[in-house]
Amino acid sequence: MTVIVFLGVLFSLMLIGMPIAFAMLCAAVVMMWTQGMFDVTTLAEYFITGANNFALMAIPFFILTGEIMNAGGISTRIVTFASSLVGHVKGGLGYVAILSGVIFAGLSGSAVADTAALGAILIPMMVAQGYARDRATGLVASVGILGTVLPPSIPLILYGVVGGVSITGLFMAGIVPGLIMALAMTLTWWAVSRKTDMARLEKAGWRTRTVAFRRAFWALLLPLIIIVGLRGGVFTPTEAGVVAAVYAFIVASLHRELRASQLLDVLVGTAKTTAIVMLIASAAIVTAYAITVAQVPLQIAQGLSSLTDNPTLMLLIIMLILLLFGCVMDMTPAVLIFAPVLIPVVQQLGIDPIYFGILMIINLSIGLITPPVGTVLYVGCSISRISLMEITRGIWPMLIVYLGILLLLILFPQLVLIPLDVLHAR
Repeated sequence: MTVIVFLGVLFSLMLIGMPIAFAMLCAAVVMMWTQGMFDVTTLAEYFITGANNFALMAIPFFILTGEIMNAGGISTRIVTFASSLVGHVKGGLGYVAILSGVIFAGLSGSAVADTAALGAILIPMMVAQGYARDRATGLVASVGILGTVLPPSIPLILYGVVGGVSITGLFMAGIVPGLIMALAMTLTWWAVSRKTDMARLEKAGWRTRTVAFRRAFWALLLPLIIIVGLRGGVFTPTEAGVVAAVYAFIVASLHRELRASQLLDVLVGTAKTTAIVMLIASAAIVTAYAITVAQVPLQIAQGLSSLTDNPTLMLLIIMLILLLFGCVMDMTPAVLIFAPVLIPVVQQLGIDPIYFGILMIINLSIGLITPPVGTVLYVGCSISRISLMEITRGIWPMLIVYLGILLLLILFPQLVLIPLDVLHAR
């Protein structure tokens, strides 16, 4: 009954257009009221505590890194380097998008930011070369969600904070699945592009490639610095965010492509995005408190355990539920709402919460490229000026592949757990 009250109030308020943070707060208040435990002081305390979290400080710095990357010309240098390597093969700009997307994912940690940066550069280039607009946009949007899985992923940070899970462990566990997703995109694009006539860029000589590499070298070094620093215990994820932001600023300044007049816009954009995320995070902490006190995880565990006690089958059921919610709910609130509810459930089944976190983030990432609320889809539509129906036609092969990868990771958890074993063996 408590679960029904919570979800009923939450989705009713969302349907009438209330911002998600306030809808979550209202749902928490109603749930606390029905349980006879409503207290204004407790509500205020947990709301303030929600933002007063050291790990959450990583988010504004990684957002700032992405803003600097776009304003400082780093994005263009990365795309130019990728084009020099694979732009000349059939469907080459598609491979450029995939390779650039992997690099971008190691810089900003945001699917929306990566899609916007990649799309603004590559979609006009692909259309000019005769690529179908819907297919080009679908590919760029699909590649954009790699930023939610590969470190430094902002959704993984949020999951780690609300679930009390090691963020460093989540970062390390996301590397192999993220690269598998990139490889799968490459194979899918090969299968799609070989059947169509696509123009190719002129093959770059080694001199051109060397120049492009030199121009992009310092940007390419950043993901490596973050991963090695985290793996070696040099800095925490929050400190990694500071290192990334400072490093990106220095690189953009050395390239002399970040003007002083742009700096204010970069900081304002970062502040706006951070304010939205932090408000939702604070509301989620209040919601998590109400959910825990009302014993919602226990109720859900009892309900699911009546269906099956097989961990793999249970994961399939949970993933199906999350997939449905991901189609009608944005990723950030979905992570913040469902992580504190489901983590105790999977732990009772002996499932590693880090492993579950990777599955959950991949699952909800698919929702970003699924109608009707796919945020990344709308970013792609706004850049290429096509309808939601058109981009859906271009994205469905990648969508099926991502669903297959999610199933693969459920059936073969070693693909996620092996990097964790290496981390623990350090």
